[in-house]
Amino acid sequence: MVKILGVCGSPRKAATEYALRQALDAASQVPGVEVELVTLRGKKINFCIHCDKCIREDADRCLVWEDDMSKLYDSFYEADGYIFASPVYDMGITGQLTTYFNRFRPIYTIVKKNPDHFSNRVGGAIAVGGTRNGGQECTINNILGFYQTNGIMAVSGGLGVYGGASVWSQDKKAQGAEEDTIGIKNVRTIGRKVAEAAVIVKAGAQVLKNTSA
Repeated sequence: MVKILGVCGSPRKAATEYALRQALDAASQVPGVEVELVTLRGKKINFCIHCDKCIREDADRCLVWEDDMSKLYDSFYEADGYIFASPVYDMGITGQLTTYFNRFRPIYTIVKKNPDHFSNRVGGAIAVGGTRNGGQECTINNILGFYQTNGIMAVSGGLGVYGGASVWSQDKKAQGAEEDTIGIKNVRTIGRKVAEAAVIVKAGAQVLKNTSA
């Protein structure tokens, strides 16, 4: 079974969560795929203070803060693919999603032992803006930067959905996202392609493992 984790970086239950649910629905329709939704809304996630205690003590999670992030590490580590979604805040991702990303400093303890640990994981990006050209591509690039930093393969949506899916909500919350039929079609494309890529990559990795054994 392949697991796709969807993380909504919005502090509200509105357009971004609606779009992400559409992507996960499309992903779940790929045979052999299960999905999980995590929302950062209302969660207490403290800032990474770069103390490097996790590095010194060889931990795969933060050893300083006991907060809601403590429960989120496992869902990330167990996933084969990711779909991160964020509304546009000042041409970028939300503070909630930034803080979530920053708390993965402990990933270094994993990749220093195996630099290719995350090379068989894939990820897609979704950005939702209140205006048609309100910084969605910049927001998508923030998400792709997280993937590239950690060696996760970014999945393109193909023609017209190059880096990820952009949605225009018109500041009408979920209703606005739903009305953007092109955006939601692209969101579902990203969901499907992330799921398909995860299935293919996981199967291919197993073949390589078997042939090298």
